[in-house]
Amino acid sequence: MSERLEDIAAAIVADGKGLLAADESSGTIKKRFDVIGVESTADSRRDYREMMFRAKDAMTKYISGVILYDETIRQKAVDGTPLVDIIKASGAIPGIKVDAGAKPLAGFPGDTITEGLDGLRERLAEYYKMGARFAKWRAVIDIDVAKGVPSATSIGSNAHALARYAALCQEAGIVPIVEPEVLMDGAHDIDTCYEISKATLTKLYTELYAARVVLEGTILKPNMVLAGKKSGKVSSPEEVAERTIKLFRETVPSAVPGIAFLSGGQSDEEATANLNAINVIGPHPWKLSFSYGRALQAAPQKAWSGKAENIAAGQAAFAHRARMNYLAALGQWQPALEKAA
Repeated sequence: MSERLEDIAAAIVADGKGLLAADESSGTIKKRFDVIGVESTADSRRDYREMMFRAKDAMTKYISGVILYDETIRQKAVDGTPLVDIIKASGAIPGIKVDAGAKPLAGFPGDTITEGLDGLRERLAEYYKMGARFAKWRAVIDIDVAKGVPSATSIGSNAHALARYAALCQEAGIVPIVEPEVLMDGAHDIDTCYEISKATLTKLYTELYAARVVLEGTILKPNMVLAGKKSGKVSSPEEVAERTIKLFRETVPSAVPGIAFLSGGQSDEEATANLNAINVIGPHPWKLSFSYGRALQAAPQKAWSGKAENIAAGQAAFAHRARMNYLAALGQWQPALEKAA
């Protein structure tokens, strides 16, 4: 595997493959485990992730890389093999979440700023030694039109932090995944999502240029353009595709090799159908792929439910979702394929 940033970035979005986001914090994975009735311990988290990373079919054919959490990048499998080595053996690239989470932005109620720049250079050097070749930093942009959220200050502060993070990653030989997530939780319509996403991406690329980040060695991890969950409206895949591509053509330079969407609370099939619709209207200047957490993991978590005898079932559920999204990234998915499974 070449160590050039451009080559690593290209491999992350190669031919329909996408990323497994397995970087949930211990708090988040506890909530997911509560749903399936599994106690969240270091061992149960390890067992679950080992099941996923050893799912040969999914990992070798459909997954290009895995975003890890600090705990996971340090863990070993039951037989003593570092989890990072299991990922590498499948041909996938290990990555690491490096931000310290979103905190309230002082003076701007409702807005957040993502923390974690202090000491980041040293942490990146350590993660590089552990085998990480890409990283992820998530900025959170909420929408509450009545309260004037997000503010221009919030968008600017988060874009600046993403650019500083990206520059530090590239200095360390690590591909930065820049994730400016405009949340889909609000009551806003699709037009508002489009406008806020446009303001966010425009500011993001201004800051990345200013920080001398090499765009060919980056990946964008954005939201799709869709109506907020509380709006009561569900945008059709065709509408989501049309708005999302219009947004990117206006804001994302063609030097960026790939865009790996976040699922952002969409259901499994919704995330797949929307990704497929986006690729059907191609070709596009960038590869358009996936970096899904819940939309890849909800089904395998349920099938596994913490029981050793369910490992094969969990791996089969993971392989199915990974394959569906792989086909969607090629614009070849059809709803009938879900029913066949």
